[in-house]
Amino acid sequence: MIKQLKKRPLNTALLTALVMAAGAASASELQERAKSMFEPIPQYPPVIDGNEMTEAKIELGKMLFFEPRLSASHLISCNTCHNVGMGGHDYLPVSIGHGWQKGPRNSPTVFNAVFNAAQFWDGRAADLAEQAKGPVQAGVEMSSTPQRVEDTLSSMPDYVDRFRQAFPGQDDPVTFDNMATAIEAYEATLITPDARFDQFLRGDISALNEHEQEGLALFMDKGCTACHAGINLGGQGYFSFGLVAKPGAEILPEGDKGRFSVTETASDEYVFRASPLRNIELTAPYFHSGAVWSLEEAVAVMGTAQLGAELNDEEVTAITAFLKTLTGKVPSVVYPELPPSTSTTPHPDPMVP
Repeated sequence: MIKQLKKRPLNTALLTALVMAAGAASASELQERAKSMFEPIPQYPPVIDGNEMTEAKIELGKMLFFEPRLSASHLISCNTCHNVGMGGHDYLPVSIGHGWQKGPRNSPTVFNAVFNAAQFWDGRAADLAEQAKGPVQAGVEMSSTPQRVEDTLSSMPDYVDRFRQAFPGQDDPVTFDNMATAIEAYEATLITPDARFDQFLRGDISALNEHEQEGLALFMDKGCTACHAGINLGGQGYFSFGLVAKPGAEILPEGDKGRFSVTETASDEYVFRASPLRNIELTAPYFHSGAVWSLEEAVAVMGTAQLGAELNDEEVTAITAFLKTLTGKVPSVVYPELPPSTSTTPHPDPMVP
């Protein structure tokens, strides 16, 4: 006679512990993979070669960042297009400049820009100081000149004193170059540490929930990291927009050939600097054209255009959930008190005839 075996009661506590252990191991492996591709934003601003970060220089740079009299109209400042209260940009498809002219491209965020290998969508500025000079002189933006800027700043005694403190030992420190150097020093402080993804990279597996970890895994497995890796998840290289399939003209305007305007090399047509993805949920609309307002749609477009992959709804949702963990601690900025104009301060040019 066959002896019937008794069924043992299911040890649910043990099963739960095994599942949790397996999940923890999987999350730990994911974390190690991520640490090999990304870096957390540091707690303090980085050191900039050739630009000593003194308190006097940073404070002067902050004032200049908010100074509308750097523009010919006395209306437009750096903060106009890179608004530190709105994700470091202006929430417009393209920025509006002097004479209410529309700029050619979407305004990149100033937050964490110090970590980019170059500035502007086409990388035409090597650093933040060089970048600061461009919009001031661009007719479609601030429409001023180096001489006008120097005359304006020299007309106000408070600025003259502050330039002397920021650039000690110089006979005539109120220069266009020093203006840009001071702005660079201030912009270097506009970093956003302590994103949940940074906490994850530093060892806190619980900083990302299961859905967000799934999105991170997809982000790496699908090949997004080919363009979006490192400390800023982008901003380090140049890539063809439409590597696999070019988007339509509403997203990729035919007249803007990207880096080609800098290098005049045929292979650089429609090549742009990979967008940094830090704080990406705060920086809509997306792409250099500012044509897409939905982050989910932007993810889907990238899947088709760059990866040749039709991401399904679940994948798009998961990747988007991960991207939202890149939002860091936005710096608290107190608007500076700017010195009054004097009788020798150049008067504003009209925005319209």
